[in-house]
Amino acid sequence: MTSTPRTDDRGDLIVDWYDRAARDLPWRRPGVDAWAVLVSEVMLQQTPVARVEPVWREWLARWPSPAALAAASPADVIRAWGKLGYPRRALRLREAAAVVAAEHGDVVPDDVAVLESLPGIGTYTARAVACFGYGQRQPVVDTNVRRVVARMVHGRAEAAPARATDLLDIAALAPADHDRAVRFSVAVMELGALLCVAGTPRCGACPVRDRCAWRLAGSPAYDGPARKVQKFAGTDRQVRGRLLDVLRAATAPVEQDQLDRVWDDAVQRSRCLDSLLADRLVDQTPDGRFTLPT
Repeated sequence: MTSTPRTDDRGDLIVDWYDRAARDLPWRRPGVDAWAVLVSEVMLQQTPVARVEPVWREWLARWPSPAALAAASPADVIRAWGKLGYPRRALRLREAAAVVAAEHGDVVPDDVAVLESLPGIGTYTARAVACFGYGQRQPVVDTNVRRVVARMVHGRAEAAPARATDLLDIAALAPADHDRAVRFSVAVMELGALLCVAGTPRCGACPVRDRCAWRLAGSPAYDGPARKVQKFAGTDRQVRGRLLDVLRAATAPVEQDQLDRVWDDAVQRSRCLDSLLADRLVDQTPDGRFTLPT
């Protein structure tokens, strides 16, 4: 029985473009191990590359293995996380590192299901580590990939809510060759980050512009529900960040009044401090002062 010839070469075109145009990011370089890949993927969640790169370098220099991070205090981890945002990620990464050190011989697992069982590691991160850290042929779907697939395959301006078939859609586009399929997983992410961006895509530079269902349909406008614009100023995220800034800079537990000075709205400030305590990002001493967890 003969196989059907492959006629969809869009995956190969995207890989060829990536080989010419990819950003030189340190976690993509040869020889980077799965631990370094895992750290990069957790840091990159909802955080721009430019902010991640220097912290990633410092983090790996300080904690080059899961065991090294697991041995660090939560306070040191939160301080090292700095201004990356969503600091709970730092503590969850430390928890995952402790499991890897204790149960996996200090080696990040290569099995997607096992990776998903680690604290704070979801489907996307597990597949990314298996693919980018171990060279496995895995469909890896993030926001950028979903937008590329929505336009190129389904002719929609923006992606619909995440669904299980996203993995099938992107897997169907991967080149037949194993190594190129692995490279395709990062290449299509890069395409979404650099060219097939939200809002106004750079279609003129796209390697598959003549095979894109959205362009062939006349680039119809997005007609779904209005998307909420995420703001930062005045949000609880901003207040939590300011409270943590005080504690990161302190060398000893701080009094309540030092925290009170960072935000005028007492109700919001109290709510945010309570949430930091609940998230175990802040501890309160027996005498009522506040500190990073030890």
